[in-house]
Amino acid sequence: MIKFLLSVFLLLPFLPVCIVESLLKLFIPKKRKSVTGEIVLITGAGHGIGRQTAYEFAKLKCKLVLWDINKHGVEETAAECKRLGAKAHAFVVDCSNREDIYSSAKKVKAEVGDVSILVNNAGVVYTSDLFATQDPQIEKTFEVNILAHFWTTKAFLPEMMKSNHGHIVTVASAAGHTGVPFLLAYCSSKFAAVGFHKALTEELSALERTGIKTTCLCPNFINTGFIKNPGTSLGPTLEPEEVVNKLIDGILTEQKMIFVPSSLSLLSLMEKMLPERFEAILRRKIDIRFDAVIGYKMKGK
Repeated sequence: MIKFLLSVFLLLPFLPVCIVESLLKLFIPKKRKSVTGEIVLITGAGHGIGRQTAYEFAKLKCKLVLWDINKHGVEETAAECKRLGAKAHAFVVDCSNREDIYSSAKKVKAEVGDVSILVNNAGVVYTSDLFATQDPQIEKTFEVNILAHFWTTKAFLPEMMKSNHGHIVTVASAAGHTGVPFLLAYCSSKFAAVGFHKALTEELSALERTGIKTTCLCPNFINTGFIKNPGTSLGPTLEPEEVVNKLIDGILTEQKMIFVPSSLSLLSLMEKMLPERFEAILRRKIDIRFDAVIGYKMKGK
């Protein structure tokens, strides 16, 4: 332990250099990479963030592979991508089913080619306390929101590894950094998604596959209809277009973590540093609210 502390102490002179470098990056625009011709697979592409992300990649002249459990929704997205001038392939896939993911991945490789940008976006949410959340709902939350990330990545990462080229995008949430009452299953799954992103990033580095980039998106409430009457004191509910603009910019500039709004990154840092009592007061000021089903009956109510 003493040896470790000494080695950390010897690194301290390097700290100001890193701080200055980080500050300079805030003011010097990073070059945006080209994704023209890349095969982009987006899960949950039939609605909301997934659909809007598909539109933006279509404008960038990518070849789109669109997955969703909703046949009408995903075909609608594919049709608009084609109107925007992109090649788009729609697949009906149940991202809560591992075998469906693996068999669909085989079809994609045979019919379209090797995916080089994977956007794990599909998600489900149940707004209820622990007692009102049914066991199958908890299981489905984890199957879609995190286990599917493992299955899609295992399916498409090997070809990226061979060429040391690719990008894996994890759509998580601000709820992957802080606990929210009545979103217990959702928060837990999004914490896991953030952990998946961070661990995968480190694993790719350890395997010397630094040409494969990773990005994690963590937005506040978005106006997609999944959560009813959401709100906080941090600002209005986000529109999908605003969030996707930040996501696309983050992918093209190879940002590892994207908070929307960006002030969430400061709040996440403060949560780790502030005393517990002050943090509780801050949470009340943020005033997170939405419609939820409460199964637990408090005395006197």
